[in-house]
Formats: sequence, structure tokens, C-alpha cells
Amino acid sequence: MNIDAKNIGLFFLITVITAATGLMFTKAPPYMVAAVTAGLALAVVSFFNTELALYILIISMLLGPQFTAGGAELVPGRGRGGVTLRFDDFLLVVIGLSWFFKTAIHKDLGIFPGTKLNRAIGYYFAVCLLSTLLGQMFGRVRGMTGIFFVLKYFEYFVVFFMAVSQLHEKRQLQRFLALMLIVCFIVAIVAIAQIPVGGRVSAPFEGPEGEPNTLGGYLVLMLSVVLGMLVSVGSKKMKIALGVMLPFILLALGATLSRSSWVSLVPMALALIYYSPKKLIIIIPLAFIIAAAPFVLPNNIKQRVLFTFTQPAEQGQMAIGGTKIDTSTSARLESWKMVLTSDFIKHPVLGFGVTGYHFVDAQYPRVLAETGLIGLALFFYLLYAIYKNARDACEQTTDPLYRGLLLGYLAGFWAMLAHAIGANTFIIVRIMEPFWFLTAMVIMIPRIEAAAAAEIAGTKQIAPAGVKNGFKLAS
Repeated sequence: MNIDAKNIGLFFLITVITAATGLMFTKAPPYMVAAVTAGLALAVVSFFNTELALYILIISMLLGPQFTAGGAELVPGRGRGGVTLRFDDFLLVVIGLSWFFKTAIHKDLGIFPGTKLNRAIGYYFAVCLLSTLLGQMFGRVRGMTGIFFVLKYFEYFVVFFMAVSQLHEKRQLQRFLALMLIVCFIVAIVAIAQIPVGGRVSAPFEGPEGEPNTLGGYLVLMLSVVLGMLVSVGSKKMKIALGVMLPFILLALGATLSRSSWVSLVPMALALIYYSPKKLIIIIPLAFIIAAAPFVLPNNIKQRVLFTFTQPAEQGQMAIGGTKIDTSTSARLESWKMVLTSDFIKHPVLGFGVTGYHFVDAQYPRVLAETGLIGLALFFYLLYAIYKNARDACEQTTDPLYRGLLLGYLAGFWAMLAHAIGANTFIIVRIMEPFWFLTAMVIMIPRIEAAAAAEIAGTKQIAPAGVKNGFKLAS
């Protein structure tokens, strides 16, 4: 009997790993055993069925718990807490490693599938990494915190590439999109359930303080998708389902009391009008909503808006044209002023490095301070590449589902640009993971359509005589 040496080696390796794992389990606490076992099971599932792993990831994006590692201040000026970790961080590591291992075995898959965003993604990630390494060398970035944050950005790109590698047909896109909408509906219900408690609502599992602005940004992004599909799709069942979701999302969005999120509704609405061929369907309800808003909006929302200009006098308020602005808005305006007129000039080319500058709760000045003019230029280049591909796909597609998704995505894109004026929108996990998953769908729509058209054309060419469009003609 012939015995393959490779099989002997594989058997020996499995035996050693099994024995080592068993020995570790006998000495490890039960929760660690459960975590490792779950991780190994997920790794196996991810290797053999990446699509199923992506479904799990979509659910965990907003419904996974988070916690803070370490209680000490890690970077001057960044406040308390340490590095925030989430369940989907670990999930993405496991799925990502399994995916990389799978692509190493199956060379045809490719680690980073070719898309029109690859170059822009690569340039921006490279400048973030370079500026952070330089910041570490010169003492501006402390420890490994900056590298961890850069790796966090890399996670979003991994989500994008994994989704791109799995999206091949319309049915897959429909399933992913349906699950994202279901998760959004659950998140909205959980947020609404917090209203009776009082205060501002936040996403599930965010702890006692929560992050209402983060939830607001996410809800605006998903609201854009819902509205885009609502005005484009023809299916009555889908319209009813989307119509049912709409008031829940709006109520939850109002309860966040997030002014940045409310402001982002303006460019979202304008983008829907501009890109949609059915402009009156959007303009007429929008005009009615604007006219009715002063009479139907809850008092806490009105007070939140007025608070910007009516906050009692406090230290730190900025005056604009004789009108004092509340301390929260003033802090954001002050950070813009400090970066643009003073601090960025100290390191104008590549910045202080990621986390090398003190905390700034606004995306654009933060990118400028941390990565300099080169980083800001490449960041805008990445945003332009995303926008251009989404716009071109929206202009070319005729499929109602695709057009609805693209319309909603474009509206959400402009909304996120506005949201980023007063928040770190493009590095917030709960916004960026769904955003990059949607971006993968948008990038793949032209390919999916082209593949479907080629398949139909091929079917017609090989159809036997007397057969048309799959049906036998009557003689």
C-alpha cells in the first residue's frame, strides 16, 4: 500500500494542533474556551462559505457589543478610555484571515479583487501609514495606538474587498441589501424603545453614554437608501416594506437629537431631487413636510435646534455676527480654526500622524492635521473616485432595483460629506462598515449587469431553431 508523504505530514500537523488545543483548553477559563471554539468554528465557516460569514458580519455591524480596552489616556488630548474594540473587530479579523488563507490556496480568487477604487484606496492607506510611522519616529504618535487606528481604517477596506469578491449576481446583492435593511429596522426599533427613558438615543450595546451622533449618521445613510429605492422600485410588496420602515427610521433619527445628522438631511434631499428622474415625487412630499414641520415636530427637537443659538452664557462660546453659538458647536468651529490657521502649518506635508494630533470632532480638519496636505488630497481623491463610479453607474443602469440603490447611495454619500463637517464620519465603525459594504455593491452593479447581459446574449446564440427567449415557438 502506497502512503502519500503529504498526507502523513498533514495528519501529523492536525494531531499536534489538536493536542496543543486540548492542553490549552484544560488550563484556560471557560469563557476563553468558548471564544476560541466559536472563533475556530467561524473560521471554518468563513473558509468554506464566505458569503455566510458576510451575513454574520452585516448583523454584527450594528448589533454587536463594544468595549474599551484600557482605562488610561493613550494620546494627549484624546480624553479618557483607551482603544474601543467591538465584536465585529474580532469577527472581521477571523473572517479576514480565513479569506486571505483561502485566496492563498485558490490563486484565481485574488486577495484584492481589481476595482476602479483600488488605486485610490491604496494611495490613501499608504499615506496614513507613512505619516503615522513618521509620527512615531519623531515622538508625535505614542506607542502603537496610531498603528491600531490605521489598521482600523484597513478593516473598512477589507469589508469592501471581501464583499466585492463575493458579489457575482443580482440575487446575492438582493440578499445582502435585504439583510442590511432588516438590521436597520431592528436598530431603529431598539432606539425608539429608549425614548421613554429620556435623553438621547443610541445604537444597541454602546454602554450607558452611547453615541447618538454615530447612530444619526448611520440612520441618515440607510434612510437615503430606503428613499432611493422607494421612488425607483416597481414592486408593490417592496414599496410597502420600505414605507413601513420609513417612519421608524425618521422617529429614531429625531430622537438622536443629532444636529449634524439633521443638517445632512439637506444635501441628501437635494441629491435625491437632482439624480432622480421622478423629481416631483420627491419635491411635493418634501415641501409638505417642510411646511408641516414647525407644527408637528416634538418640542425636544425644536429646543435642540434653538439651543445652538439660545444656550445660556458659558465659557467657551464663540460669537458669530454678534450671536453666541453653543459650546459644542463652538468647540468644533474652534478646532477647525486651530488646524487651518495654526497647527497644520507645523507639519504641512504629512501631518502629525494618525492620533498624533489632539482629538478633533470633525473629519476634514482631522485628516489635514494627521496626514497633511498630501493625505487630505488623497482623501478627496478617494471620495471623488467613489462618487464618480456611483454616478456613472446610476446614469447607465435601467434596472429599477439597481437604480434605487444607486440613487439612495448617492444621496447618502452627499449626506455623509455634510455629516463629516461636525463628526469623524469616515472613520466611525458603525457608519463606515455599512458604507463600504454598500460601496462594494455599487461598484459591482455594472459588472453584474454586464455578466447578466452576456449570459442572455450567449443563450440566444446557442438557442436551437424554433426556440425564442427560452420558449418553443408554435408550429
